[in-house]
Amino acid sequence: MPPLEPIKSPALDLFSQRMTDLRHQRGWSQEALAQKSGFHRTFIARIENKTTNPTLTSMERIAGAFNVPLTYFLAKQIDTSSLSI
Repeated sequence: MPPLEPIKSPALDLFSQRMTDLRHQRGWSQEALAQKSGFHRTFIARIENKTTNPTLTSMERIAGAFNVPLTYFLAKQIDTSSLSI
């Protein structure tokens, strides 16, 4: 089976990059984020690699795992001063 091609979506690019950055800032592995959000590690990897398009419900669960609002992942400009990282 050939590797999956990344999905071309500005919203997914933004969500994926912010999720990965926040995960690294917190020192979490993909496995740790998966456990905290109730997903499998491969699902987290596929979001980071942009080979799956997460549902709104999935994005809400990931935001909840980080204890940040969903808008953090999707807003073009963000204010991180109120986030506890």
